[in-house]
Amino acid sequence: MPDDAKEGLRQAALDYHQFPKPGKLEIRATKPLANGRDLARAYSPGVAEACLEIKADPSVARDYTARGNLVAVVSNGTAVLGLGNIGGLASKPVMEGKAVLFKKFANIDCFDIELNEPDPERLADIVCALEPTFGAINLEDIKAPDCFIVEKLCRERMNIPVFHDDQHGTAIVVGAAATNALRVAGKKFEDIKIVSTGGGAAGIACLNMLLKLGVKRENVWLCDIEGLVYQGREKDMTPQKAEYAQGTTPATLDEVIGGADLFLGLSGPGVLKPDMVAKMADRPIIFALANPTPEIDPDAARAVNPDAIIATGRSDFPNQVNNVLCFPFIFRGALDVGATDINDEMKIACVEGIAALARATTSAEAAAAYKGEQLTFGADYLIPKPFDPRLMGVVASAVAGAACATGVATRPITDMKAYKANLDSSVFKSAMIMRPVFDAARTSARRIVFAEGEDERVLRASQAIMEETTDTPILIGRPEVIELRCERAGLKIRPGVDFSIVNPENDPRYRDYWGTYHELMARKGVTPDLAKAIMRTNTTAIGAVMVHRDEADSLICGTFGQFLWHLNYVCQILGTDDYHPVAALSLMILEDGPLFVADTQVHPEPTPEQIAETVIGAARHVRRFGVEPKIALCSHSQFGNLDSDSGRRMRAAMEILDSTPRDFAYEGEMHIDAALDIELRNRVFPGAHLDGAANTLIFANTDAASGVRNILKMKGGGLEVGPILMGMGNRCHIVTPSITARGLLNMSAVAGTPVTHYG
Repeated sequence: MPDDAKEGLRQAALDYHQFPKPGKLEIRATKPLANGRDLARAYSPGVAEACLEIKADPSVARDYTARGNLVAVVSNGTAVLGLGNIGGLASKPVMEGKAVLFKKFANIDCFDIELNEPDPERLADIVCALEPTFGAINLEDIKAPDCFIVEKLCRERMNIPVFHDDQHGTAIVVGAAATNALRVAGKKFEDIKIVSTGGGAAGIACLNMLLKLGVKRENVWLCDIEGLVYQGREKDMTPQKAEYAQGTTPATLDEVIGGADLFLGLSGPGVLKPDMVAKMADRPIIFALANPTPEIDPDAARAVNPDAIIATGRSDFPNQVNNVLCFPFIFRGALDVGATDINDEMKIACVEGIAALARATTSAEAAAAYKGEQLTFGADYLIPKPFDPRLMGVVASAVAGAACATGVATRPITDMKAYKANLDSSVFKSAMIMRPVFDAARTSARRIVFAEGEDERVLRASQAIMEETTDTPILIGRPEVIELRCERAGLKIRPGVDFSIVNPENDPRYRDYWGTYHELMARKGVTPDLAKAIMRTNTTAIGAVMVHRDEADSLICGTFGQFLWHLNYVCQILGTDDYHPVAALSLMILEDGPLFVADTQVHPEPTPEQIAETVIGAARHVRRFGVEPKIALCSHSQFGNLDSDSGRRMRAAMEILDSTPRDFAYEGEMHIDAALDIELRNRVFPGAHLDGAANTLIFANTDAASGVRNILKMKGGGLEVGPILMGMGNRCHIVTPSITARGLLNMSAVAGTPVTHYG
């Protein structure tokens, strides 16, 4: 890399740490502190009540403090990865980064603690004294053999989990990668020869883990800078290295590498030479994990043996062995069950969970985060990516289950399925509120046709539909394109086997479809030739015809194109006196709960009658999500204070709604802040017919509704479910081009619910 490019990367990294605020962490309060009442509860005298409860029963500290979700990352900076002994202060950016990863990947709060203490026994004393503050301890970047001493003393004396991530985190991810590499190579743990370089904490822990997975000790050859570790060697030896001594005479790495099935490198750059790779067994596995430069460049290894299966510690090569696949989730599971230790069974459960996830279909979210990479299980995809959101549910629940099974859990979980669902809901923001909709959808098997069947998001959603619901996807698209994209995306589903296809270019039903469309549109200027052309090119029209002919129950379209363009064809084919588009309702999932917004798409300037119809439809659909509707009719006018067009229409809509008793709460017209703030509303209009904050906002034009929807999504971190096309009897929903694969899955659940469930 050119020097100016290196300097640019260096400066970018420094700017990241310095701006807009120095460092990567801050502390935020979780409770309000706005007045004297709050202060009296947070501190004196109210805080005494919580103190007395904990004194009487120490276990309730989890209920009244942050301790149950608080981890300490502790280091003395004596072995910082790639930097060596740089001391506690210089290691602080690394430890802050570790805390950020805990929060990002597992929602665990974390304090980084850097200590100027080189003596391992005194360091252990300090760590043990921290037990009242933390629910678990993550030891980090402590040199060997001191790290073994510190961990041993802390585990013996502390009643909370103590985990040295450099040892066990690395070992767990190596174990998962090795499990899958052997599967790809067609080999077994008990049969392989391992040659390892590096006798430090991580190297020894990795070998210990591989023994637990079935490797025979006599098949392990450990080398370090002095060569082979053999019986009787005195130079640079530790008790941990001595356990892997082989033979009684010196030897070099080159002399012992012959016939090795697995090279495990945790040493330094260039240690493994190409001619050594040539001596290894067929289909060798090479884990060159030194950072930032591996023991051998992957391209150099493949030049000698193209069949080599290679992993490194770098993100710019396939199979990055990254501890972030492990430590957030093993701590999540341990904290949730109140584990007193992280034992071997929990570590092996973590190995198995990570390995199994790589063999499963890649998630849409991981594919989006690593766009352009081939994420299909095989030699170049042995372990999942860190941004795979399924890691939380799969790995943490496996760890928690192992803790419960081995008796180290002080709060055992009895319903592990519900626990995993709760973990998933903390990652997938839509999971909890979508649960009633998915439950209702499972009561019937509906046929859902996707107009844009070649889109990768549709393909991923289709696989998820078959895994999570009883619905049947039907895809409109070219079979060869769909099959190729399924294969490229690492999906297991295949057209003609797992789902059916309508091929616009060549389908036996083509004559029936254009004939049906012509019959519907003959008196609206559509000739037979035009009907034929539309049924060859317009997949939205094809899908709508299928629903009209009862060959599908619901259509989902709109992953590209403009909403009203799709709506035009939907209305042509599916619109009747009973079924007509009322409005588009978007559910926005925010940090403090759901907020529904309408009409975001259908009527640019709705009439009072259309507004009233939107309110009634929204109330019905909001209840589908297990939410009792509280609807605000929003306008720039507030309770009659402006004679504006939107205000007049909203007031007229209120008169229509008031003309008949309603079984839901509504009020208007009002500003958005009055809708969401009950105290403000009571000041400007005491006695309003709405209790509490509104959860559904109805607007007088689509500009306002769509603008609020987009602001909530882009600046408020809102996740959208929708748009839900109300009024069409659940026979069609038109999404927007920004929708994700999970968004399509959510909409399929909405479409998969029979009308009788909600209307």
